[in-house]
Amino acid sequence: MTLHQMKIISDIINKTLIYLILSLFGLSMIFPFLWMLSTSLKDPTLIFTSSINLWPSPIIWRNYLEAWNAIPFGRFYVNSTIVAIAVTAGQVVTSSMAAYAFSRLRFPGRDKIFFAYLATMMIPGMVTLIPVFILLKTLNWLDTYKALILPGIFSAYGTFMLRQFFMTLPADLEDAAKIDGCSLWRIYWQIILPLSKPALATLGTFTFLGNWQSFFWPLIVTSSEKMKTLPIGLSYFQDIYTTNWTLLMAASVIVLAPALLIFILNQRFITQGIALTGLKG
Repeated sequence: MTLHQMKIISDIINKTLIYLILSLFGLSMIFPFLWMLSTSLKDPTLIFTSSINLWPSPIIWRNYLEAWNAIPFGRFYVNSTIVAIAVTAGQVVTSSMAAYAFSRLRFPGRDKIFFAYLATMMIPGMVTLIPVFILLKTLNWLDTYKALILPGIFSAYGTFMLRQFFMTLPADLEDAAKIDGCSLWRIYWQIILPLSKPALATLGTFTFLGNWQSFFWPLIVTSSEKMKTLPIGLSYFQDIYTTNWTLLMAASVIVLAPALLIFILNQRFITQGIALTGLKG
């Protein structure tokens, strides 16, 4: 056997081991989801057994109907959908406009203002929680969509991420548009945004997922049941002493479905956005 053949065999073995390790990591990450799905279809008496069985027998489909009827799931779904979509749209708009100003426009103190804005990321959310709560209470916005949406539509992280992406776009396109008489707004709307779909989709996906599963903020700014969101609704299945695991897992699958669908649909853009965002800047 030649040295070249031995090298080829060694490369094949190394790649096989790497794929095997990555597959094991993937299985370990997907196992909790499979357990949740399996538990949601089990009889309550078969959950805590000595053996692990991911294929329930019999399959109890009515767990999903019972979970849906146990709490006002429809209302919670509407609230979470409105809040997640509104905050996502708000962050994409405000972050893209701020990122366009910080990356493509030139004005006195631009970099200093950007770094000051970026420094707000170092302030823990718990520090600003009470002042924001008091402000919302003063404005009489508690237990409304305003309290759930408005504090989250601005994002220093989103501005930073989009700024990094905007700086990778060729300046020649902007110069050509200015020669043709395009205004700054038209350049932003018809050139910058269409070329930034991967970054916008990445920010939108992360923002949507973060707000879809947000629990603490809706918990403290809402008091009536009609304004609760889905993560709060899941806590209804947990009592002080007992937990209805089958209904909780069934409800969790229902809550997870839209988030999983959004991630799958935008996975291609997320990969491109993460790969291109940090090229330069």
